[in-house]
Amino acid sequence: MPQRLIKTNVAGSRAVAGALAALREKLGIAAGFPAEAAADAERAAARWKDDPDFRARFVDRCDIPFVTVDPAGSLDLDQAFFIEREGDGYLLRYAVSAVGTFIEPGGPLDGETHRRGQTFYGPDGSIPLHPEVLSHGAASLLPGEERPAYLWYHHLDAAGELTWTWVELAAVRSVAKLSYDQVQSALDGGPPLPPEVKEDQVALLAEVGMKRQILEASRGGISLALPAQAVEPHNGGYRLSYRTMTRVEEWNAQLSLVTGIAAARLMGDANVGILRTMPPAERRDVERLRSVARALGLIWPEGVSYPYFVRGVGAHSSAGAAFLNEAVSLFRGAGYRALPADGGGDANRGEARHRGETVLDHAALATRYAHVTAPLRRLADRYALETCRCICTGDDLPAWVRQGLGKLPEEMAASAKIAGQYERGALDAVEALVLAGREGEAFDGVVVDVLRRRGKPAAGEDAGGVGKVMIREPAVQATIVGDPLVRGERVSAVLRKADVATSTVEFRLSGGAGS
Repeated sequence: MPQRLIKTNVAGSRAVAGALAALREKLGIAAGFPAEAAADAERAAARWKDDPDFRARFVDRCDIPFVTVDPAGSLDLDQAFFIEREGDGYLLRYAVSAVGTFIEPGGPLDGETHRRGQTFYGPDGSIPLHPEVLSHGAASLLPGEERPAYLWYHHLDAAGELTWTWVELAAVRSVAKLSYDQVQSALDGGPPLPPEVKEDQVALLAEVGMKRQILEASRGGISLALPAQAVEPHNGGYRLSYRTMTRVEEWNAQLSLVTGIAAARLMGDANVGILRTMPPAERRDVERLRSVARALGLIWPEGVSYPYFVRGVGAHSSAGAAFLNEAVSLFRGAGYRALPADGGGDANRGEARHRGETVLDHAALATRYAHVTAPLRRLADRYALETCRCICTGDDLPAWVRQGLGKLPEEMAASAKIAGQYERGALDAVEALVLAGREGEAFDGVVVDVLRRRGKPAAGEDAGGVGKVMIREPAVQATIVGDPLVRGERVSAVLRKADVATSTVEFRLSGGAGS
């Protein structure tokens, strides 16, 4: 099932670039790297070719025909896989970029990556965690190139359950850079994959991916099928779209998830490392979601768990889209937890907590989990990967890991806040640019949330409800005012305001209060 993109109106590239530049300046996101950090990265990248002692740290595994599967234009390739049968189960070899081995602890580049925390993504490109000489070059698992990696060996039983895992430093070589759409097309009978790709890899990816999805569901994990709003280049500008994950993307994500679960087990057993956490939903929030389901006419039988019911709701109907939009609100409070919590007064600031208690599990995955598969894009992964390697080999943790773990929850929380503001701000800006000058025009939409019922209006407000509307064409999600607003109801929404200066869009219900 290929990604579904809904064609929309286009915002000019110059206007978008100006809005995004202003947003980055407001949030303090620097596009370029300080000269010392850039020079540090250049020196580090040369080590792979020029320093035999550095290369000697990595056992040669270049005979394994790894492949990468990513969005079509990606060059920061963190992961590569190769799957084969092992008895009635599977051996999943999963290579993850060893970018951390290039970085000198305490050096200029190390300091800059701690300041950034992660890669920031916008419509006009990314602001990378590492300079491109590493993220698009020496540390990226590009096809046909020997690259340093943390190589995971996951042994899975016939049901796809993880039975044993191991990680080592290895030199690997990917044989092909594949895209999600390319693999999905081949699976659906389209053009075949390059001959370098072993012919069983797509079938094994599907087999393992589906079994891992079944295990996720059985333990109470939740994957939402809500289409994501996105901005993409189009005809010299940018358009808004909704996209859903392909099956291949979902299966590929399961390989990353099993690696994160394996890492969490290793670090949890050793009581050292860093976990990705999310607190469980409060009972009152689940009950509120039940009332939303009833209001939308969705049958949620008594005794059926929240995870099981949510997994069965699709976004193809207006009621389903509205319900899933509300269900997303239960997935909040994600954070990181450093183990052990003995790093002093600042250790684990920014961690997730639930009713005053420390959270160690990831509620949406219904298990313990760690971020280890995107070190080119996230700072915390670098620490978790080296921790897991040391646990497997029995080596002492390097000083930079021991000294840095306790600070990571706060660093990552600050970075995640900026990333969220940037991504949401970019969407808001493009929405306003696409709709500017079209005030008074009516659009078909669905009310996906009701934020305030009709009552006495505040100063400067119109009477009536305030809610959230999802417009399909163009792909906009924005405020709507009017009465009555009914969650899940299809409506005609009249554009009331599209303010480019403030990136604000607002609709009113056609014929309702506030019209």
